[in-house]
Amino acid sequence: DMCATPPSSPMTVGRAVATTVCVDARSQHDYIALSRLFHTVMLFDVPFMTRLTESEARRFIALVDEFYERHVKLVVSAEVPLYDIYQGERLKFEFQRCLSRLQEMQSEEYLKREHLAG
Repeated sequence: DMCATPPSSPMTVGRAVATTVCVDARSQHDYIALSRLFHTVMLFDVPFMTRLTESEARRFIALVDEFYERHVKLVVSAEVPLYDIYQGERLKFEFQRCLSRLQEMQSEEYLKREHLAG
């Protein structure tokens, strides 16, 4: 489950293990709710993904997409470098776009953006 500072806190930061938000069955609605609740999320233990774990890869991509759209700051800890996380073929294009977004999310310009909670 997600852990967070109390909702009354002006600095709402969430932290989760990737198995909770990417491996367990989740929907886009879950990621929308998280992106509204937290302005920053620390995601730990993102696993190496292959064609055998494409469902997890799809959920990771959906999570990044939603966080990107709402200007959520995302801190990722992974088993391997981000560029090596997905080694399948089917989601190659989608994952390249995801990596591009993750790279932009590290930029000073992105980090200055106001969180879009609403």
